[in-house]
Order: sequence, then C-alpha cells, then structure tokens
Amino acid sequence: MAAPADKLMAALRAGKLPAAVVLLGGDSYLRELCRNKIVEACVPEGVRDWAVARISAREAGWDEIVGRASTMPMLAERQVIFADGAESVERLGEDARDEILETLAAYFDSPAPFTLLVIEASALDRRQTFFKLLNDRALIVELSIGGESAATLAAQMARDLGAEIDANAAALLAEILNGEPARMHVELEKLAAFVQPPRGSGRITQQDVQELVVAARRNTVWQLADMLVSRNRNEALRFLDNLLREGEEPAGIVGALAWTYRKLIEARELPAHTPGYQAARPLQMRPESAEMAVRQSHRVSKAELLAGLAALAEADSAFKSRNPNPRATMEFLIARLTSPATAKASSAR
Repeated sequence: MAAPADKLMAALRAGKLPAAVVLLGGDSYLRELCRNKIVEACVPEGVRDWAVARISAREAGWDEIVGRASTMPMLAERQVIFADGAESVERLGEDARDEILETLAAYFDSPAPFTLLVIEASALDRRQTFFKLLNDRALIVELSIGGESAATLAAQMARDLGAEIDANAAALLAEILNGEPARMHVELEKLAAFVQPPRGSGRITQQDVQELVVAARRNTVWQLADMLVSRNRNEALRFLDNLLREGEEPAGIVGALAWTYRKLIEARELPAHTPGYQAARPLQMRPESAEMAVRQSHRVSKAELLAGLAALAEADSAFKSRNPNPRATMEFLIARLTSPATAKASSAR
C-alpha cells in the first residue's frame, strides 16, 4: 500500500528508516522536496559530496546501483543512493527484468545498514512483479496532494518566495493547475515577482491569479468539457487548435480533462440543482466551479462519463509511448469523446 509523503516525513523525524523508499509520481517539485528532506535527515551537510549519489537506472543499471548501495561510504556513517528512472524496468525483456528482480530481491534480503536506497519512478504498473516486490520490501510514497493541501502548499510556496497569497487566490491557483506543485511553483514565482513593491503590496490576490495565470486555466478546461458533453465536435476541434497554437501541452490538456471528468462523475452523484456553495465541500472545489460541474454532469449519463475517462486514460498512455503524434492523438480523442457510440459501447459492456 502506497503511503502519503507525510508518512515518510514522520519516519525521517523518528529516525526509523526502511531499507528502501520508492518515490512514486512525476511531480518534480514534490520529488525534489522529498529528496532534500531525506538528505537533511540522513547525511550531515559537510559529507554530502561523498555520501549522496544519484544513479540512472536506465543508463547505469541495477548492478551498479546495488553495488554502490552495498559499499560503505567514505567519511560518513550513512549514505543515500537515489536511483531514478525505475519505470524503465517495465520496458525490458522478460529475461533482463527477471535478472533485475533477482538482484533487488537478494539486496532486500540483506540490505546495507548504512544505506538508504531511494528508488524514483514517475509511474509503475501495479500488476507487474517489479511493483509487487517494491511494495513488499520498501516504503512506497505517493507524490500527490489533495485540493485543500495543495492550497496550503501554495500559501507556503508564496511565503518562501517573499510574498503572501490570499486564501481564495491560493485555492483558485491550486484548482486551475490541477494541484500540481511543480506548476504552482512556476506560476507563483511569476506572481511573487509581479506583486513586489513598488508595483504591488507583496500580496497575491485572486484577481492577480485570474489575470496572470493564463496557461492551463481551469475555466478553459471547463469550456472544452462543455463542448465535449454537448457533442459539439467542430467547436471542440477549433478550441483545441487554439490551445495548441497558444503553447498548451497536449499531455497537460489530457491530464486536466481527466481531472474534470473525475469531478463530473463525482458531481453526478449530487442532485441536479445543488447550489455551488453546497457542492463545494463534497467536490473539494470552489463554489463557482462546483456549480458548473453539477450542471454539466447531469447533461450526460454516468456511462458516458466513465467511457470518456477511459478514453482519456488511453490517450495519456499514448503520450507516454516512444513516438506519439500529439495533434493526431488529440484530434482522435476529441472525435471519440464527442461520439455517441462511446456511451453505447460502454453501456453494452
């Protein structure tokens, strides 16, 4: 069972560290935050050049990783070995994968007491033996946060950048950026610089967020979702073309739409005329967005929403393949999401 990052932080504070930790998730900010906390807890500052190493599982290989983990560090009582790109194991042939599993299983049977092995992966297939081995022998930490936690983190980021942010502005920023810390930090750097004296008061308001955070704005995603649930294919394709011309990343659009569809599925469980202020808490959204979600969700069946979410998951997988065609993938996705056949196929299953 994967644990949230706070479980790792509690273990670090207590000094009770497992033989290995798996940082699972693609957010660069959360990953770097966890790396820094681990290093601070395990290795004194003066010896980190000798006792902290980053090794690519994809390039160096697991024999080198395990060999380094099994070797006593110089000038330090404990070392931290970061092994990134662990998801590459899943793309290997069966023989190569089995060899790595044997190597790791042997290390876990007798882990070096002076090493904390930190294995990093953007995503892992929970059905594969590799994940099952890590799940049994290591602490798996999910690098993700919920809506309220994302707003709290945004406020802390703003303070670290020398600014303050209003609570409603922090909630709006977290919502429109899908609660992704790395993206929030990038936008907060711009916002913090914008509000510094003499131009501003040092405080970020909701209006500042609405005016400056244009890319990936959530209301843009709601506009596109509205076209999709309305089966307005031509308008959706034109809207998509504008997004791509403005520099939006196709994978980011898919991720934001997947978040939106999940919220629509949740919103459909509420009565059709639920006001925004009542829907806000169960949906963990601002009242304005919650009311829009409830309104849109009751325009389509739950089967259609589930089929749409499945189509978005397939598109996301396509973007993670080696040679995707982003525009073709997105246009096919729009055609699929605006086709009544999607819902009929889902109902038939």
